[in-house]
Amino acid sequence: MVNDSNPYTSGSLRVDPEGIGRLLADFVARDQCLPDSATAYEVNSAYGHRVAYRHRPAAAANLPGILFIGGFRSAMVGIKARWLDHLAQAWGCGYTRFDPLGHGETGGGFEKGDITTWLSDTLTILDKVTQGPLILIGSSMGGWLMTLAALARPDRLAGLIGIAAAPDFTARLIEPRLTPALRAALDRDGVFFRASAYGDPDPITARLLADGCKNLVLDREHSMPVPVRLLHGTEDTDVPYDCSLALAQSLKSPDLRVTLLKGGDHRLSHSRDLTVLAQTLAELASESLKNSGNFRGEITASLTSD
Repeated sequence: MVNDSNPYTSGSLRVDPEGIGRLLADFVARDQCLPDSATAYEVNSAYGHRVAYRHRPAAAANLPGILFIGGFRSAMVGIKARWLDHLAQAWGCGYTRFDPLGHGETGGGFEKGDITTWLSDTLTILDKVTQGPLILIGSSMGGWLMTLAALARPDRLAGLIGIAAAPDFTARLIEPRLTPALRAALDRDGVFFRASAYGDPDPITARLLADGCKNLVLDREHSMPVPVRLLHGTEDTDVPYDCSLALAQSLKSPDLRVTLLKGGDHRLSHSRDLTVLAQTLAELASESLKNSGNFRGEITASLTSD
C-alpha cells in the first residue's frame, strides 16, 4: 500500500511530530552542513584490513543500540547516516556506523571487495564495537548485508529497518542486464564500469557477481523473530520497490511492514523521508525498551522535549 501521508502514532509509543520536526530542522539548518565532528576509530577485520567506524555509546544500559549499514560505494558521513547519529544523540541510543573495505574512510581497493568481505566487516563491527540488542538499519546494498548479519547473529537483534533494500542485487539487477559486450569485458578484464547517477562509474567485478551468488537470501524463507520495517520509494529507478516486497516475502517475522513512499527516490534523503525513518526508528526503539522491561522511558521523554 502506498503511504500518501506519514502516520505519527503506532504501537506503544506516541511520537510527537513537532519533536521530530524540531530535530530535523536543527539537522538541516546546522548539523548536516558542518564537518562530521564524531571521532573516527579503526578495528582489525578478519581479512587483515582496518575498518573505520564511528561509535556513540548509549546513555543508559537499557537503551537499544543502532547499527547503520550503508550502501554500494556510499560512506558513513552521508545524510542518512548523520541523521541517525543526530537522532541517537538526542534520544540517548547507542549508534555505530562504519565504512567497509573500499568505501569512505576505510579505503583499500574497492574492486577487492565483495558481499562476503563486506559482510565480514559488518560482523567485525557488530562483534567488536557494539553492545547489547541492536536495531540494524541497512540502506540499499546495506539491506542485503543487514539481512545476512541478522541471520548470522540472531541473538543480537532488536529489529531491522531496510531503506530501499537491495538484496541479491547482483543476481536480480545486474546480471540480467549484461550485454554480450559487458560479458566480454568481464571475461577479458574481470571488471566493467557501469554508469552512475551519483558520481564516477561503478566498477562491477566478476568477483562480485560470483560471490553474490553465494550469498543470495531471496531464494528461500528465513525466520526473523524481531520486528522488520522496509521503507522504499515508488520512484526508485535504481532498486525497484519489488526488491523490498520480495524481501518481505522471504522473511518470516511476526511483525513485518513495508512502507512505500509515494514519489520517493532511491536515496530517501528528503525531509519527508527522514521524518518517516525517524518515526520508524522511534517505534522500534520503544518496542525494544518495552521488551527489556523499561516501557517507554527515555525515548518518549526525548521525543517530546526541546
